[in-house]
Amino acid sequence: MEIKKLDELAAAAGKALAGTGKNPPRIAVAAAGEGTILSALAEAGRLGLARPLLVGDRRGIEKAAEERGIDFSQWELVQEDNAAAAAIRAVELVRGGQAELAMKGLVPSAVFLKAVLRKDMGFNRGTAGGSIVSHAGIIEVPGYHKLLMISDGALNITPGLMEKAAILRNAVGLAHTMGISEPKAAILAGVETVNPERMPCTVDAAILTQMWRRGQFDEAGACIVDGPLALDNAVSAAAAKTKGINSPVAGDADILIVPNIEAGNILYKSLSCLGGAKTAGLILGTRVPVIVTSRADSAETKTASIALAVLAWLRL
Repeated sequence: MEIKKLDELAAAAGKALAGTGKNPPRIAVAAAGEGTILSALAEAGRLGLARPLLVGDRRGIEKAAEERGIDFSQWELVQEDNAAAAAIRAVELVRGGQAELAMKGLVPSAVFLKAVLRKDMGFNRGTAGGSIVSHAGIIEVPGYHKLLMISDGALNITPGLMEKAAILRNAVGLAHTMGISEPKAAILAGVETVNPERMPCTVDAAILTQMWRRGQFDEAGACIVDGPLALDNAVSAAAAKTKGINSPVAGDADILIVPNIEAGNILYKSLSCLGGAKTAGLILGTRVPVIVTSRADSAETKTASIALAVLAWLRL
């Protein structure tokens, strides 16, 4: 069943988890002393989606929990005095089998991801088959008829052609996890025509579309790919019709592949900060799902991200 609203993620994850007979996964949270993190973990625990494993300074965690009225006495806590050490320890706990998922808490993304991507941690799947670690942001935009996935607006700065192909494969895999049987992916640019000299991203988009036509994304699952497409044509059938654009993706995109991190970051934050969109986020291409949300994100966003990670974990 296709998930079309973020608040459907928790129910879908709970149903999927119950069907396996598995215990809820343990989530090692790096630098867990922050109120929205603890609220999200409490809600995930209440829903039977996760078992929190807090990593960080006990005093900070106790203070944040007290402010939110959260009883964490039944949760496991691993003491680490600073955020960088907590990030490393959380990843080590997953690597060692004491936890199934890793989550960023009150620690800068760069510090947390540095720990995740350390070669000795073994989180990266490697380069076989063009694998890459990428971020997917799931957006529920008021007025759009389904969820949108934006990738990659948080991790890969200026991806080249084959990196974009790997980002697309990761995104398609996650879309299938969300019940989308044939996700439609728009390769975004500023225009629909190919301009090699001034807009090289349009060339990448055209090549990715041709790669799809030749079956080079089949291993990721059924999908439809088209580009280059400007944003309005990707999400508005009326805009595409006005411009005479005939595309199987136009006006109905599930996935937006952005040309670089600036475009993705600005689009994601514009929708969430100015457009009233709800969000969730996940790191893809790692051996286990890694939950990365902004420190400014709400508890609701973090709970949705946990549910998304549980669904991805069950699919491994």
